Amino acid sequence: MKVPGLLILAVGNLSRGDDALGPLLLERLAALREQYDDWQDVDLLTDFQLQIEHAVDLENRALVLFVDASVSCPPPFQFSRVQPVRDTSYTSHALSPAAVLYVYQQINRASPPPAFQLALRGERFDLGESLSVTAEANLVLALDFVRQLLTRQEAKAWGAACDI
Repeated sequence: MKVPGLLILAVGNLSRGDDALGPLLLERLAALREQYDDWQDVDLLTDFQLQIEHAVDLENRALVLFVDASVSCPPPFQFSRVQPVRDTSYTSHALSPAAVLYVYQQINRASPPPAFQLALRGERFDLGESLSVTAEANLVLALDFVRQLLTRQEAKAWGAACDI
């Protein structure tokens, strides 16, 4: 079985207001997938949080995009390159994207695939909250941004789009 070259891995909880931004972005990408022939090599994966096991999902990938909600990134979103780092989350149950890359590097004794992070600005994360109006607007803008990224599924092109 062929592994898709691009993995988009979103984390978040649909029951916690704006924390749903990552999974909702993936839902919308999945709905659009049939319109784009060049998206057939894109694998969409969602979970509540990143864990050590996600390092295995990176194997044989050409490119990885981590997507998550954030209260600290500038609105509407922030796009950045991720490098493997053993950070403070490395020993906890939930990991950062950098820590997942570090785990990949440790278990495979090889460099991980080029990876990027899309942090979408959110405001409300309480259990039972609905998506805020601001988060919905940020989601629409982020979806358009990812659609543009997917027109050039190359690390060099994505690197040029960082921190815009």
